Amino acid sequence: MSDRAWMEGLEPGDVKLSQSGRVMEVLSEHNCHGWLEAYTLTGRHGLFATYEAFSMVSASQTVQHAKWLQEATVLPWRAKVPSLNILLSSTAWRNDHNGFSHQGPGLIQVVLNQRSDVVRIYLPPDANCLLSVADHCFTSKSYVNLIVIDKQPQPQWLSIDEAIEHCTRGASIWEWAGTPEGPGEPDIVLACAGDVMTMETVAAAELLRTRLPALRVRVVNVVDLMTLRRPKDHPHGMTETYFRELFTDTKDVVFAFHGYPGAIHQLVHGRPDADRFRVRGFIEEGTTTTPFDMVVRNKASRYHLVLDALNNAHVAPAGAEDLRQYCLSQLARHEEYIVEHLEDLPEIRDWQLGGEVPAL
Repeated sequence: MSDRAWMEGLEPGDVKLSQSGRVMEVLSEHNCHGWLEAYTLTGRHGLFATYEAFSMVSASQTVQHAKWLQEATVLPWRAKVPSLNILLSSTAWRNDHNGFSHQGPGLIQVVLNQRSDVVRIYLPPDANCLLSVADHCFTSKSYVNLIVIDKQPQPQWLSIDEAIEHCTRGASIWEWAGTPEGPGEPDIVLACAGDVMTMETVAAAELLRTRLPALRVRVVNVVDLMTLRRPKDHPHGMTETYFRELFTDTKDVVFAFHGYPGAIHQLVHGRPDADRFRVRGFIEEGTTTTPFDMVVRNKASRYHLVLDALNNAHVAPAGAEDLRQYCLSQLARHEEYIVEHLEDLPEIRDWQLGGEVPAL
């Protein structure tokens, strides 16, 4: 698959694939990145789309462009330019045909380490959130916008109006996914960022909600990663009040993250009792295998998240041990099933929110 750069602003007579744009394609991250930089610096808008792992080939260009934009912010005579928009697909969590060499969420970590005000990282959990994020990115100026979402079919969690509200906030509680809380705080918070990690978290919350209704579970989805930073560390950082509203002051948080687990610890540094965040993410495990086996190998599956919730909730409602044993047996059953059938378990492959929950 070649890399693609979508660009607009054509001259009369140019061949057009749409009313206002063109597609330029070549298997060279350096070329596509350079094309997009040139387009943005001449006042035009575009998008560089590539495999997530391949984006590391041009990572130094991304870093240098962000540094240039950061420096330009202190020059009053320098006009703002359209943002550099990078879309990463074929992500680290999809290994069914590419081979493990094609996987790696490294660019997220690279741009996080810049600590730059001009960098934004978005992990839309579904298509409507992607539309909202893309609309914002294409109208923004003088940023580097990194958008990460897989191109495989995914559940649609939010309506377009809900998606716009969610993306505007950057992070919010998904009340429909958790346990009705009533007064007081939850026993455990399940947080997520990234499309595959969102599905695993919603599935984990459903298991907890249906099997342990006495356990109060809150689900928080993060679409704008920079909101986790403190306001003094990034312009998108959420206020202390809103951070407490989402994550409480003292309850443990099981966080399923698209990238390397250390990134979340880096982002929440300085927040109330940051050590209570238990992060599951990509730990460089995998091979050419099934989609669910990738999350199992990286210990970030719905069953691992349920086990983490049971271990860190500080309460043990009746049935907790039965659910723990069920999760362990499902992980063992998964390992045997994919070797024999070369595909995921039916209850995983065909899972839908609100569907039949297997008996313990």
